[in-house]
Amino acid sequence: MGGDDFFIDLLFYHLKLRCYVVVELKAGSFKPEHAGQLNFYPSAVDAQMKSEHDNPTIGLLLCKSQNRVVAEYALRDSNKPIGVAEYQRVAALPKELQTSLPSIEQIERELGDAP
Repeated sequence: MGGDDFFIDLLFYHLKLRCYVVVELKAGSFKPEHAGQLNFYPSAVDAQMKSEHDNPTIGLLLCKSQNRVVAEYALRDSNKPIGVAEYQRVAALPKELQTSLPSIEQIERELGDAP
């Protein structure tokens, strides 16, 4: 990509949809300029990683808050499959996950035993 580096927050591959999914995380509110960035990343992934058998990359922007009207106008002329959604932080894991994931202490013990 030349001298300019770019960093994608999260990149997944969806097996059923047969496409990459780029997820961008923003700590603040949605701004119209985020749409340009979100449009750039799927284009870069399509150009660099996508095979002829893959579907177009999906872009998803998760932000602390969004104004639906601003997001709609910012994305209106985009020809890529992209979307904007709000995220919510939770103070603790749901009960059903607490027993299926190791605690921080368990992870630290395991890492402490590693050579």
